[in-house]
Amino acid sequence: MQDNAEEQLFVQIKQMLDEARRQIARTVNSTTVEAYWQVGKYIVEYEQQGKARAEYGRGVIRILSKRLMAEYGGGFTITNLKVMRKFYLSYPKSHALRDQLSWTHWRALLRVQNEAARNYYITECVAENWSTRQLERQINTMFYERMLASCDKDEVKSEIQNSVPKTLAPREIIRDPFILEFLGIKQGEHFLEGDLEQMLISKLQHFLLELGRGYSFVARQKRITLDGQHFYIDLVFYNILARCYVLIDLKIDALTHQDLGQMQMYVNYYTRELMNPGDNPPVGIVLCAEKNDAVVKYTLPQDEERIFAAKYMTYLPTKEELKQLLYGNDED
Repeated sequence: MQDNAEEQLFVQIKQMLDEARRQIARTVNSTTVEAYWQVGKYIVEYEQQGKARAEYGRGVIRILSKRLMAEYGGGFTITNLKVMRKFYLSYPKSHALRDQLSWTHWRALLRVQNEAARNYYITECVAENWSTRQLERQINTMFYERMLASCDKDEVKSEIQNSVPKTLAPREIIRDPFILEFLGIKQGEHFLEGDLEQMLISKLQHFLLELGRGYSFVARQKRITLDGQHFYIDLVFYNILARCYVLIDLKIDALTHQDLGQMQMYVNYYTRELMNPGDNPPVGIVLCAEKNDAVVKYTLPQDEERIFAAKYMTYLPTKEELKQLLYGNDED
């Protein structure tokens, strides 16, 4: 009994100290961000005090950098001071800053030119507690643009501005294409469907990030039995925001109508046999190496809203390649 009491005492103290450390880290982080914002503000205000001073200001940052580095170290290079200046110009009101984001997060966000995209990444970064590396990956893979291409734009913008998440429609939780560069597969490298499944499971945290907000893993190779015949769904997830199961079948070749028909069977089975009270009907995704829009169009009913085909890419495409995939030849 005494050992248990001592263990509880240790756990309580440990939890308190861990929380104290987190609080200290958050305080240091927010203070650093606020200080760099103030530096940017002082530089901008100095530059705005008349034409003569603005012209002279071209050399001020270089001189200021030299003096600050001598006093405080290497964090005040010319490049960093210019970033601080841009930081203030991008967020002229300090209350727009989010305490949960580090200076490294803000530096990454400053590279995003589209204000709506930047606001989306800020919201998601805070809600999902993204690390800097995760944020940079989402920016580099144009996650916002891919999400926007598959969703109602007005709904997305409304969701970004609304602090209370609504129940998402099926289309809003599907990304196309999926970027699976984190698997480390080289272009042209041969692999089997079982290999792809195992790699996704081994990198599940990365895959959940790519899937988007609200996903939790449920099962792999989920068996369903129909009149003694067994079928296996590659991956099963649940999306909290859409309140439904999400079934994924992996295909390493081009999409066929049989693939869509099989997914339709899986969705029908889950709808009739495995839905819980309060669930919305499940969503099915055939994740394939090559998607054929004509096959999708003429295989599925016109009003089908729960079966999707999506392309996956095992390498990080260029932004030009992604724009071509998302928008075709439409420059708008």
